[in-house]
Amino acid sequence: MTTFETLKLERLDGGIALLTVNRPDKLNALNAQVLSDLLNAALSLKDDASLRALILTGEGRAFVAGADIAAMVDMSEEASYEFSSLGHRAMSELSNLPVPVIAAVNGFALGGGLELALTADLIYVSEKAKLGLPEVGLGIIPGFGGTQRLGRRIGWQRAKELVFTGRTISADDALAYGLALDKLPLEGFLDAVIELARSIASRGPLAIRAAKQAMVQGAELPIDDANQKEVEAFSGLWNSHDRAEGMRAFIEKRTPTYEGR
Repeated sequence: MTTFETLKLERLDGGIALLTVNRPDKLNALNAQVLSDLLNAALSLKDDASLRALILTGEGRAFVAGADIAAMVDMSEEASYEFSSLGHRAMSELSNLPVPVIAAVNGFALGGGLELALTADLIYVSEKAKLGLPEVGLGIIPGFGGTQRLGRRIGWQRAKELVFTGRTISADDALAYGLALDKLPLEGFLDAVIELARSIASRGPLAIRAAKQAMVQGAELPIDDANQKEVEAFSGLWNSHDRAEGMRAFIEKRTPTYEGR
């Protein structure tokens, strides 16, 4: 397993990977090293055929409390461009992983932390989570995809309000706005998210990958073109071992044994 200076990457049973931002003394703030580690972690996972789901979380009381402002304050314009570009590349590689990415937002997810959560297909929040994009209060804007991904997730009017005001929202607000899928108790929070990931990982892995690809690609296409992507993904599974196994198991009233082929 690859090791990283600012992250913990663990493999759990059932093909689940757990990626934890591990700077608890800095509330897991994102600096260039963290972004580089996130990028390299995503690159190390993208071609792993055994991977069935990835969980993102933070060590301690924060998911990620934002970018490391102390590391940014004296940046040149050129350095700020490179920093934003690195963040975008890291976020894109995580978002584009072929398996479901799940954010377990245990605490603060502000600025770059919310942008990291927005790379996930599914966002779960603890009852103590606080989320927001406060960058305008610092005279800057979100630099790792927040101005683009948030509106696509919750609608542009609400996203603009959150970006323009920079206000922090609660777990209940995140749930009401459609930003979070569910709010869970802080006690046992990560274990609960892992169990949710296991429920996904128990399904046909080729089907899960095909479903994600069809939905992600289709979201950017006219409906007729998107439906054609679904037809191609549906029929593309037909000659797989897993399709035959899943259907036979259903008929035989047994649990299928998927092999990812």
